[in-house]
Amino acid sequence: MSFANKITMLWARPGADNDQKDDVPWTLRYAGRGLGTIGSFIAIILGLLNCTGIIVAQVGCLIAGVWQMFAGFIVIVCEAPCCCFFIDYVQALSEKIEGRPYWNKAALYIGLSLPPFFLCFLSMSTLFGSGMIFATGIIYGMMALGKKASIDEMRTSAATLEAGSFQPNSAPRSNLVTNEQPFSFTGPPPLNN
Repeated sequence: MSFANKITMLWARPGADNDQKDDVPWTLRYAGRGLGTIGSFIAIILGLLNCTGIIVAQVGCLIAGVWQMFAGFIVIVCEAPCCCFFIDYVQALSEKIEGRPYWNKAALYIGLSLPPFFLCFLSMSTLFGSGMIFATGIIYGMMALGKKASIDEMRTSAATLEAGSFQPNSAPRSNLVTNEQPFSFTGPPPLNN
């Protein structure tokens, strides 16, 4: 058993099967999980620091800090439910989100990380804390794209495109309108008197 397989079994959730279901590289899998866990802790701490903006009457930064702490908590529930084992519903929520496709996680993380940027724009704590959650969403988006094609498949595709023998299945606009007519300048319609 390789070292990567041992680490995979250690990080596996209890009750989950240990078979790899998709062809995502293990480096991306661990990068997403690790950055999500560490980034959510940092986002919570920096969100708390951002909440001190109320002292100088920056209400936008207070709301951004609260949102950032909320986003950090959601990410930590999804990525490392062992950190929140004292809350009853965390394991069920984590298993539900783990069963979703990667693009759902990417959309959730990116959607959660964007509002603090707009509420407290020039704060470094907002840029760094929410930026780590945003980066986690980007990694899950890359995982959703899937594995790259083999070098032979890419060469064949490039050679086919370069030779010009690639013929599309249908005209590019054939599915837009079934009764389309070409545009022309014919002059005004005749007057019916």
